[in-house]
Amino acid sequence: MSQPGPPPGGSFPARPGPPPGSSFPARPGPPVGARPGPPPDLGDDETRHPAVDAAVQSLANAASLAPADQIAQYEAAYETLRETLATIDQT
Repeated sequence: MSQPGPPPGGSFPARPGPPPGSSFPARPGPPVGARPGPPPDLGDDETRHPAVDAAVQSLANAASLAPADQIAQYEAAYETLRETLATIDQT
């Protein structure tokens, strides 16, 4: 008994794209240019929050990491920002 395999010709057909004249616009790509970094120093330390500054800096530092490591940095920054916002909302 033969096992199923690829169709004759050795490859599968390509997935079809949207039909011509479709109402689905093309998906935009990432913006051209450098990634945004931390905000400029505003000079007013009373309005800044150290945990937020650290989270933003960790996001800027993550740009130089491998993609798998970036995910961990993004998750940690998200958690820090979420907890910080929760404590600010309680005051």
